[in-house]
Amino acid sequence: MDRSRWGRGVQEGELAAAVGAPGNAPGNAPGRSSASPVPRPPRWASRYRFHAALLDVGCALLAGTAAMAARFGEVTPYVAPYVVMSALLPLLWVCSVGINRAYEPRLIGVGSEEFRRIAQSGFTLIAAVAIAAYVTKTDVARGYVVLALPAMTGLTLCARYVLRRRLHRRWARGGCMRRVVAVGHRAAITDLTRRFRRERYHGMEIVAACVPYDAFGEVEGVPVLGDFTDVPLVVEQAEADTVAVLACPELDGTALRRLAWRLERSRTDLVVAPALMEVAGPRTTIRPVAGLPLLHVEHPELAGIRQLIKNVFDRVVAGTALVVLSPLLVTLAVAVRVTSPGPALFRQTRVGKDGVEFTILKFRTMWQDAEARKVDLVSDAGGVLFKIRQDPRVTPMGSWLRRRSLDELPQLINVVKGHMSLVGPRPPLPEEVARYRDDVRRRLVVRPGMTGLWQVNGRSDLSWEESVRLDLRYVESWSLMLDLQILWKTWSAVIRGAGAY
Repeated sequence: MDRSRWGRGVQEGELAAAVGAPGNAPGNAPGRSSASPVPRPPRWASRYRFHAALLDVGCALLAGTAAMAARFGEVTPYVAPYVVMSALLPLLWVCSVGINRAYEPRLIGVGSEEFRRIAQSGFTLIAAVAIAAYVTKTDVARGYVVLALPAMTGLTLCARYVLRRRLHRRWARGGCMRRVVAVGHRAAITDLTRRFRRERYHGMEIVAACVPYDAFGEVEGVPVLGDFTDVPLVVEQAEADTVAVLACPELDGTALRRLAWRLERSRTDLVVAPALMEVAGPRTTIRPVAGLPLLHVEHPELAGIRQLIKNVFDRVVAGTALVVLSPLLVTLAVAVRVTSPGPALFRQTRVGKDGVEFTILKFRTMWQDAEARKVDLVSDAGGVLFKIRQDPRVTPMGSWLRRRSLDELPQLINVVKGHMSLVGPRPPLPEEVARYRDDVRRRLVVRPGMTGLWQVNGRSDLSWEESVRLDLRYVESWSLMLDLQILWKTWSAVIRGAGAY
C-alpha cells in the first residue's frame, strides 16, 4: 500500500473532498486538530433528545393533572399536596428516565431497548414512591398513584413511538443519517452497504471505508480512504460519528481494543459485527470466565413450555380473528366468485414442520388456468423461489387482494388446525424443498407462518438468498417477544403494500 498517500501524511483536503464531508468545500481541510475540543453528538440527535425530554415533561404533567381530576374531582385544601406532587412529577420523571439511560444517543430510533427502558423507569418510580411513603409513613392516596404513574408511562411510550416514526420518515428521505466508516474486507462492506441502502430505516449511511492491503478505489460507490491503521484519521476527515467493524481476522481482540482507545477521545461510536451475525437476542449472553468475556450461545428452543405457549397463543388469536373477521371473509369470498369464474378458495400443497405436507388455504387470486400457464413463465423467473411482477395470471380482484395481503386471511384456518403459525418462515412448495441445500432445510424445523421477518422486510422484493437468511435468523433467534414485534410491524408492511405482487 502507498503509505505516502494513505498513511499519517495523507492530505486532509483529499479525504474531505472524497467523502463529501458536510459544510466543507472540496479541497478544504476541515479536520479537528489534536487540541480541538471533544465533538458533540450530531445536531439532529441533540434535537431528538431535547424533544424527547419535552414530551416526557408534557406526558407527566398531563398524567398528573388527569389523575388528580379523576381522583379528587374538585379543588379542596386536601388536594393542595397533590397539586405540588403533580408539579414535581415531570422533574421526577425526567430524572428517572435519565437514571435508566433512556436518553442515550445509541438508542435513538432503533430496536426495543428505548421502550424497555421507559417501562423500567416507570416501574422504578412506582417502587420508589411506594417505598418512600412506607418509610416516612406518609399517607398517599393510592388512587392518585395508581392512575398517575402508569398513565404517565403509557403516554410516554406512545409519545416516543410517534417521535420515532417521525424520525423514520426523515431517514427514509435521507435526512438525519448517522455517518458511518465501515472497516473490514470488501465483500463484507459490500453486503453491509447494500443492506443500509435497502433498509434506510436503520438511519445509517456509509460514507467511507477502510480495507486491508489494497486501500484504493471504491466499494459499492463508497470511497476506500485507507487501511485499518487510518481509521481515526478517516473518521475525522469524513466527520463520521460511527465506526462499523465487520468480522475479519486482522482485527483481533487486541487490535480492536486499541482502535477503541483511539476513537475514545472523539466519542465516536464503535459497533462490531461478530462472526455469529445470525445468532442474536436472548440466546447470547456474556459470561466472564477466568477474566475473559466469553459469548455463550444457547441452543434454539424448538420444544418445551415456550413452544407450547406459542402454539396456544397462535390458536387462540387465530380462532378469535376468524370469528371477528367472518363478515369480511364472507364478503371477500363472494367478491372473488363474482369477479371471475372458479371457486373462492385456492388450495395448494405446501411443506410444513419436519417436512410434513399440508394443504394451504388462500383466496383465489388467479384465473383457473394459472397452473397450466406457469410452465411458460418459470424459465423467465429463475431461482428456487418463483415470483414475478405483473404476473399475467392474476385477476384484477386478485391483484387488489394481494396488495393488501387479504388473500392470506383463510390461512387463519391453517393456524387453528396446527399446520401453520402466526409468525414463522415462508411456507414453501414441495418442488422448492426438493432443491433445498442442507442448511436451507433448517427452515423446516418450525411451523411456517402467515407472516415473518420476510414479510416485514420486503416480501417478494427480497432475493432468494435474503429470504433464506431471514428465515434462518428467525429459526435461530425465535422468542415470543420477537413474534409480537413482527406482528406489530406487519400492519405497517401491509398498509405500505411494499413487495406485494
